[in-house]
Amino acid sequence: MRSHFFLTSVVLISLLSSCRFVNPPEPPTTLNSRYNDEQPALSGDGRWLALVSNRNGTNQILFYDLRTKQVLNLPGLNQSNVILASPSLSRTGRYLVYISSVQGRPDVALYDRATRKTQLLTQGYRSWVRNPTISANGRYIVFETARRGQWDIEVLDRGPLIELDIPDGSPVP
Repeated sequence: MRSHFFLTSVVLISLLSSCRFVNPPEPPTTLNSRYNDEQPALSGDGRWLALVSNRNGTNQILFYDLRTKQVLNLPGLNQSNVILASPSLSRTGRYLVYISSVQGRPDVALYDRATRKTQLLTQGYRSWVRNPTISANGRYIVFETARRGQWDIEVLDRGPLIELDIPDGSPVP
């Protein structure tokens, strides 16, 4: 009986010692974490911060509210198998532009927080793009392009009919 108890104890100890305890993924609720957080972009009003992070083992853009100190969930923004980089925010953070790379091909993408929709702005573009920036009101987007065999600047005008990102109560320019 005593040897059976001893043998059972040895088996349990060896099983426990061979197990690895893995920390569960940290939910994206804080600004600074033990993960790589990089490429920060601040909205014009100073309330919102967009950044690229590898939390939960995937590349994603986090949208952080500096006032409430919380990460907002933006449905439709972060997708699996897509590399996201270079975020830029409009004045109140309504519009977010960034590089979205699917199968190694970068495109400039625009996410609208009001509609929760993403639009690829350079889909079908014949050259490489990088470093997009959006104007405060959300109408203009500039980015670098290698269309002429060198890095040049291109300006994309979204047109006069878009809904501008202006603070509530401000006159429309």
